[in-house]
Amino acid sequence: MKLPRDFYRPLAVGAPEPFREPPVRLERMIHFTPPHIEKVRAKAAELAAQVDVILGNLEDAIPIDAKEAARLGFVAMATMLKGAPAGVWTRVNALNSPWFLDDVTTIMAEVGDRLDVIMLPKVEGAWDIHYLDQLLAQLEAKHGFRKPVLIHAILETAQGVKNVEEIASASPRMHGMSLGPADLAASRAMKTTRVGGGHPGYRVLADPDAAGAPRASAQQDPWHYTLARMVDACAANGIKPFYGPFGDFSDPEACEAQFRNAFIMGCAGAWSLHPSQIQIAKTVFSPDPQEVAFARRILQAMPDGAGAVMLDGKMQDDATWKQAKVIVDLARTVAERDPERAALYNF
Repeated sequence: MKLPRDFYRPLAVGAPEPFREPPVRLERMIHFTPPHIEKVRAKAAELAAQVDVILGNLEDAIPIDAKEAARLGFVAMATMLKGAPAGVWTRVNALNSPWFLDDVTTIMAEVGDRLDVIMLPKVEGAWDIHYLDQLLAQLEAKHGFRKPVLIHAILETAQGVKNVEEIASASPRMHGMSLGPADLAASRAMKTTRVGGGHPGYRVLADPDAAGAPRASAQQDPWHYTLARMVDACAANGIKPFYGPFGDFSDPEACEAQFRNAFIMGCAGAWSLHPSQIQIAKTVFSPDPQEVAFARRILQAMPDGAGAVMLDGKMQDDATWKQAKVIVDLARTVAERDPERAALYNF
């Protein structure tokens, strides 16, 4: 077991020191792009002005014969995005794939400090994070990185869910985690072909009525348990939880409902797989202006966060002061990136 005093030491001579506190960044949507497609790369700068994070995807959804083209396409895209306001991430192929090592070594050599986060799929335990952690430190030292590249784990296997707490605390390089519902469904042998969201067969049924009236029924969220576990593991370790993909682009209402559930439960953002989902994520993961206004009133009424006051007939105390601070702090972060929201928040 690594001693606590060694936790923040670089894992390779010459590598940058790990962050003691993760950088504060607005990451309402992680927008996935296929970098092997030239016309998509050509729009990268335009996209980077609209999204908080632009991600070059090298894993699922990239054909096998396009893996190398996607890797080289991401290098070109990241170079083009130098100085852009959005975070630049990549999702590499899984550790057990024939492409993983070339993904990481090529990108670290060619992209340099422009890379913010590597998203690692199908993380099963802390050992997966430890391996990538050491490899990144060696490559950072070799290529003279000034800041560490962070790791974002995708929770998409039953074993990963079982080990979620150990994954979250595996390294100071951890940025956060995303729920990967499609692969997780397959790992669990769930009976669904949907990518995220609810399922019409996963329901609760009201008791029968004595008069024989139709019984009320409501669809449930099959991801609630896993999402809650992931949120708790991330919050306990000071990293960010994210909802992953919502695959039905034809149902924006269901996408918004799933994103909003994740936002209320504590997620920082979600994946956008299609341009139509960018605005949904931007709206959902930015606090409502009326909630921000009320939260500011709570903070103003209790400047030191102590005691209790009544506002609009509702008691506010130190616990609600903390809740209000979460909302106002997020609103300030949003306002720094989003002038339209800054005006709505009156900042």
